[in-house]
Amino acid sequence: MREPVKVAVIGGSGLYDLGAPVEEVWPHTPYGRPSDAIRLTRVGGHTVAFLPRHGRDHTVPPHQINYRANLFALSCLGVERVVGPCAVGSLRADLEPGSVVVCDQFFDRTKGRPDTFFDGPKVAHLSAADPYCPELRPLAASAARQAGFAVTDTGTVVVIQGPRFSTRAESQWFQRMGADVVGMTQYPEVVLARELGMCYVTLAVVTDFDAGLAGRSDVAAVTHEEVMAAFARSRGRLLQALEILLAAVPGARGCDCRAAGQALEPGGN
Repeated sequence: MREPVKVAVIGGSGLYDLGAPVEEVWPHTPYGRPSDAIRLTRVGGHTVAFLPRHGRDHTVPPHQINYRANLFALSCLGVERVVGPCAVGSLRADLEPGSVVVCDQFFDRTKGRPDTFFDGPKVAHLSAADPYCPELRPLAASAARQAGFAVTDTGTVVVIQGPRFSTRAESQWFQRMGADVVGMTQYPEVVLARELGMCYVTLAVVTDFDAGLAGRSDVAAVTHEEVMAAFARSRGRLLQALEILLAAVPGARGCDCRAAGQALEPGGN
């Protein structure tokens, strides 16, 4: 029997592999198929489960990702910690493209996404006050700095439905309410991980200034091509940061993420 894989990376736009896999697996889930095969790879001294959330050919848009199948499949392998890097747009002039935000909060603006394992008859209520793992976040920030990123240690990500980008009015509203970055995939990924008792951390790579900055006529609205090109420029440093982070992950968990999910174990898992 294969040993449990304790750590996983869910790759976002532009991150479709972590190197040559030693094995590919398709765990069965009651929620359907995950976005792609889970590839087991050795990184940072760990056997790591890698799953591209959009599929290896980027064929799954953010609003169609089967987040429940993705997280459940990882839990079937024994995963306890999830690193979920993503591309985000900046809502602040001082968060420039090419920098990283280690988010500690999210604001959900999605609609209609299946976002819980508890649709009944079993009912549970997850505490989501602090959704990101407090043990992994400083490790992630340190790893990103060592890889050469300018890093912001905390931040709120607004998660929009996608696949379209924000209007200028929406972007300016997000800025006025104090959000830092905007993306399309952190929700419900982070809360599903927590329902399963997993630790979750993101390295949010800033690729653009969203729909522009309030009062700045010189900042153009984002395009998909710009996002992909900007992420490609950061990919080498991101891979380095992930390797440093995964090597620094302690063997035993010192956080309460497991306890947050202990009473929330879905039936059949």
